[in-house]
Amino acid sequence: MEFLRQPLEDGYVRISRTKQSVMFPAQFTLVASTNPCACGYYGDPIQQCTCSPRQREQYWAKLSGPLMDRIDLQVAVNRLKPEEIMTQPTGESSVTIRERVQLGRDRALSRFHQELNLRCNAHMQSRHLQKWCKLDDTSRNILEGAIRKLGLSARASDRILKVALTIADLAGDDHLKTQHVAEAIQYRTIDRMQ
Repeated sequence: MEFLRQPLEDGYVRISRTKQSVMFPAQFTLVASTNPCACGYYGDPIQQCTCSPRQREQYWAKLSGPLMDRIDLQVAVNRLKPEEIMTQPTGESSVTIRERVQLGRDRALSRFHQELNLRCNAHMQSRHLQKWCKLDDTSRNILEGAIRKLGLSARASDRILKVALTIADLAGDDHLKTQHVAEAIQYRTIDRMQ
């Protein structure tokens, strides 16, 4: 898992051997999942967890802070209730969601039209964040509070801003709003060991 850190950050893989070093492009979307603990039942409303707090801590220690910093969206998914399993799903169709995502991507492409090699929010660097992620006082206070309370790194803070800008793009908003920043913070606050 730790070998994913640099490719996630830089978008390339470097392979070094005794006589040469080669770089390969490696921009990818990482989708990963894990159980909440070793037995898999921590926080489950039906099955009792058999792990001690120490065991849960050791389980999560396998994922380092620097690796978790590079994972933009961290979402807990709870077990469905029996009635939820038997109910027909409601909500937007995939076609509707796809259209909204395409509009959001088009918005980002339009914003970056003068930037060389920048096509999406995920690839922004600090100078881009300063240009396009201006925060009002309320949003700044919320983000600063999250940084203090959650012990977020500068990298995690930057990633929150990138996600917030993506949320704004999907909503059709030209500027970051407090609700975009607050939602982006929620995607980084999985409660792992309580």
